[in-house]
Amino acid sequence: MQTISRFTPVPLRELWPHEANDFTTWLAENLDYLEEAIGLGLSLIEREAPTGDFYVDLLAEDEEGNLVIIENQLERTNHDHLGKLLTYMANHEAKTAIWISSQPRPEHEKAVHWLNETLPADTAFYLLQVEAYRIEESPPAAKFSVVAGPSAESRQVGRKRKELAERHILRLAFWESLLEKIKGRTHLHANISPSKESWISTGAGKSGVTFNYVILMSNARVELYIDTQEYDTNKRYFDALYAHKEQIETAFGAPLDWLRLDTKRASRIAYLITEKGGLKEQEHWPELQDAMIDAMTRLYRALAPHIKKL
Repeated sequence: MQTISRFTPVPLRELWPHEANDFTTWLAENLDYLEEAIGLGLSLIEREAPTGDFYVDLLAEDEEGNLVIIENQLERTNHDHLGKLLTYMANHEAKTAIWISSQPRPEHEKAVHWLNETLPADTAFYLLQVEAYRIEESPPAAKFSVVAGPSAESRQVGRKRKELAERHILRLAFWESLLEKIKGRTHLHANISPSKESWISTGAGKSGVTFNYVILMSNARVELYIDTQEYDTNKRYFDALYAHKEQIETAFGAPLDWLRLDTKRASRIAYLITEKGGLKEQEHWPELQDAMIDAMTRLYRALAPHIKKL
């Protein structure tokens, strides 16, 4: 029967007693190990490259001439080295950072995943684990494994987060402007703060019933939202109002969308505003906000007498 040997771990300090003098020197002459691990061609530029009062372990470049920062730790990852890597990356305007450690902490692995979701699409951050093994009496062999790095999925998550952040900023500005306009025109929403959400609401005088402004990317609406946390109560309130549909729409001055939403807990009575655009058409915000305030004022006047009777 064929004999099969086992891998035996080798303490890294037996191979490289001193991190800077031994490991970094060895790695500078053996960047092909990193190339195999991350699939990126690397050429050494300088060891201990100065960055103000600090020094980068290894400064390299990829096949396209973009700078690559390499920082080594023959120990557990720590915040100090993470901070150094970000500092070096920014000061050298590097496109790639490679953090090598014998014991990557889960917290730092998560941080690197987050960085790859957040950094620009043309940058990358790698966290690699270095280990050494031998088979029986063979010379020791170094092994580099990617613990965290860029991926198509992380880039997609990052894009979605940035889009969401941009929408939050736009919504906050939109609500600030609308709430300023409301002053002196209606008491509704007078004491409401701007929000990053797609809606702002105020009580309608009945627990679980609110008047909402809603802004979307391409349109907007005003609505009476009914959610008392009880399905049967919500539908009973809706039905009671729907019984006066003709009277309410006459008072409002236009047809409304009566959305009982039988498959959901809440119900709503809404008026959609499409002709003024939505959140993305910033140049039309003033007209859109005027239309929303006018519609909300009319919706309140049409519904308030009936809400009191619920």
